[in-house]
Parts: sequence; structure tokens; C-alpha cells
Amino acid sequence: QVQLVESGGGLVQDGGSLRLSCTASGRTFDGYDVGWFRQAPGKEREFVAATTWTVGNKLYSNSAKGRFAISRDNVKNTVYLQMNSLKPEDTAVYYCAAGINRRYDIWGPGTQVTVSS
Repeated sequence: QVQLVESGGGLVQDGGSLRLSCTASGRTFDGYDVGWFRQAPGKEREFVAATTWTVGNKLYSNSAKGRFAISRDNVKNTVYLQMNSLKPEDTAVYYCAAGINRRYDIWGPGTQVTVSS
């Protein structure tokens, strides 16, 4: 069973950048779709971005398009989320998740991203 750990969160100013990492252990990401989600205080968890295994598609929420980029390094068994032009409304706990055919059933513990105005 694969286990996920996120890293790279922190405090950044409005307009800044962060790169989040999601590293798998226990087995590789081979065959899995991997997505990034976030949850802000008092709000529901929402989809941010995903990379699919079979076709290699990259999917983004409307709020992430043009600012965030998802990528995967199969050698390092890591999926990245490069976040640019960050805004205070991007403040949330960011989670990565893995699953087959985007049925995400394996989740990491999350990493906090705080964007100050």
C-alpha cells in the first residue's frame, strides 16, 4: 500500500511562490492518478490539480489555471505542485491524494500554506 507525505508548505507573501512535494513510500506511483486538493478554514475540501497515469493529462481548477503547475518525477517517486502568483485566498491545508481512475482513496496528512497580504 502506498503512503503519501506532503512537504514544502509555509508562509509566503501575496504574489510569492511555493513548490509543494508529494512523495510516495511503500510502492511507486506507477498506475496511480495523483491529485492535489486544499481545504481552507470553514470550507469544504476542493480540487486543485491532478495528473493522470494512463494518458498523462494535467487537470486544473479554474482558480489554479495559469498560476499552478503539476508535474511528476517517476525516478524520485514524487509529484510536485508549483504555485506562483499566490493570493491570500490560496491559504489552506494542501493535500495530495492517489487513486485509480481518479478515485482518490489514499491521502497524505497535508501541509499548511499561508499567504499573507
